[in-house]
Amino acid sequence: MTASTHRASENSTLQPSGLAAATSSTLGVTGSDQLSQLRATGTTQSVEIPRPNTDAISDKATASFVRRILCSHNVLLGNGEKGRTTPRPIEEVLPPLTSSNEVDLQLYGIISVIIKEFVQTWYSKITPDHVFVNEVLQVIAHCTRSLEQRLRKVDLEAMLLDEVPELVEAHLSSFRLAKQQVSSPHSLVSDPRLLYHTLHPHPALGPVPNESVPSTSVEQRENESAWRQLLVQGVLVVLLPTEDFGNGCLRALVAEIFAEMILGNGISGKACEGWLLWEGITSIAKVLQTDHAKEKDISSEDTNLEQSMTRLERFGLLSSARNQETGSTRPQTASGVRHQTETMSITGLFWAAVQYLLLASTVVRAVFLTLAGSSSLSSRSVVSDQSPVEARGQSQYLPADTPDYRRPLGSKRPIVSMRLWSCMAQLAGLSVHMPWLSGSISMLHWGLLAGPGKVGDTDGILDRFLSHTVHKRILNPTFLPAILRTLRATLFPNNALGPPRQPPSDDAAREIKRRCAASVLNLVPAKVAARYFAAQDRETQLARVEEVLSCLDDSYLNKHLIFQIVELFILRLVPELGERGVRELMEERSVDVRADLSMQPSLLPGLK
Repeated sequence: MTASTHRASENSTLQPSGLAAATSSTLGVTGSDQLSQLRATGTTQSVEIPRPNTDAISDKATASFVRRILCSHNVLLGNGEKGRTTPRPIEEVLPPLTSSNEVDLQLYGIISVIIKEFVQTWYSKITPDHVFVNEVLQVIAHCTRSLEQRLRKVDLEAMLLDEVPELVEAHLSSFRLAKQQVSSPHSLVSDPRLLYHTLHPHPALGPVPNESVPSTSVEQRENESAWRQLLVQGVLVVLLPTEDFGNGCLRALVAEIFAEMILGNGISGKACEGWLLWEGITSIAKVLQTDHAKEKDISSEDTNLEQSMTRLERFGLLSSARNQETGSTRPQTASGVRHQTETMSITGLFWAAVQYLLLASTVVRAVFLTLAGSSSLSSRSVVSDQSPVEARGQSQYLPADTPDYRRPLGSKRPIVSMRLWSCMAQLAGLSVHMPWLSGSISMLHWGLLAGPGKVGDTDGILDRFLSHTVHKRILNPTFLPAILRTLRATLFPNNALGPPRQPPSDDAAREIKRRCAASVLNLVPAKVAARYFAAQDRETQLARVEEVLSCLDDSYLNKHLIFQIVELFILRLVPELGERGVRELMEERSVDVRADLSMQPSLLPGLK
């Protein structure tokens, strides 16, 4: 069965109006029109409402860009209506990467940039054919389709809400402990990196770099490079079929792309920098503030009116204005002002009580409807919403021996008991600022698990509702194309490599950190922040938030956390690496591990 037949069968069930709509909009566009569209594309990164012919990341512009880079040698123009020639759709030329056309379009957009910038720049000088590029695309397609199969079996809910927060919580504890031990006058170690690395040793980050010993930095970089190659080669040895894995040239190129470009330059070189992480947190906080900004705009007129009325009352002009409206010019006496004040205070208390009662009734009604509707939600023992038979019928890539999707309830932790909540409490320092609130939450947690009805226990009413909300709001697969589109616009603006960004100075880094603290503090109501930090001064509150953000100051310590998260994701997708190790897996393919990877023997069992 050809790739186009695969894609057509999937479109009928999974994506009835996905990439087909985007590619159909490009039908009837000649090669010169595509080139003019690419030249006219701007550098805007808006992803909400793509503008045709001006937005470089819109679906139409992305399809044209992919066709020009990857399909220019295999367009095979045919006759259309009224004698016009139309290019073949992308799904008929390129191999499918996943079972979603929209995801494939965004992935091919990223791959096109990589091929254009890092392969065609030297390969086009050797030969004009595209055989080597086509082989690279086939290898990548094998990997992505295999990863999609494995991703269906991964419990993303437990990984994102329990395992990743557990790593973050351990990072916070070790970071604060290392700082505390170094600042102690009786400490024999003055380098917090050494203490942290002792608590969380990692083969790719040893030895600890020391400025007084330059050889340690060189050795650490070599170990990190070997770890990246080991990680990627271990994934390829499991995912690639035998015929593709036997091609050492292709395997080396694909491994170099993933190990050096993505893991090396992208994750290790940039994503571990503290200032970049602060900018990412600032961007997320600004997105979360958009809904609150709309509400503020709606209520701005009422607020201004209230403030103006407060000034009139403050200067004693409100009563005179009302007297003028009623035709009375007699000034009020002191007893009259006191009587009016008492009347207004009683009226204000009455309406405040009415508002709180309405709010309480609304909350009770929402909770009741939520709990009543949660009983009809699917059980958490089902990993997928579809049965294995239905899943096999909708995807051509699921093997026939796919295991049952139903798991015993005992293997799943209640969502209220996952490490996300304890991680948030430790990040905010809840036990330090409000220990009584921490104790109250612990009592509430115990009541949800062991109280009447056990609503918070595994597969309880509350547990089902939280699981449904997570899958609907966070793990929704329809969000993936937008995420990939935003990622491509950020990493490759205008479908090209962005200019190299110089690391900011110390003063600029502190300013980025302060803006991040301000954006996070703006998410918290002013009264809540004043109570929580026990300070009315905003500068004091900003200092407290900056102290929390200090856990991202050191890029070397951030690498410990990021590398552990990367290993966690890879081991969940490729569990064979944790069971047998890379050495055994590569020896099964008759590959010389040392000659192929050129790494130290001590790093080989690093993932096992």
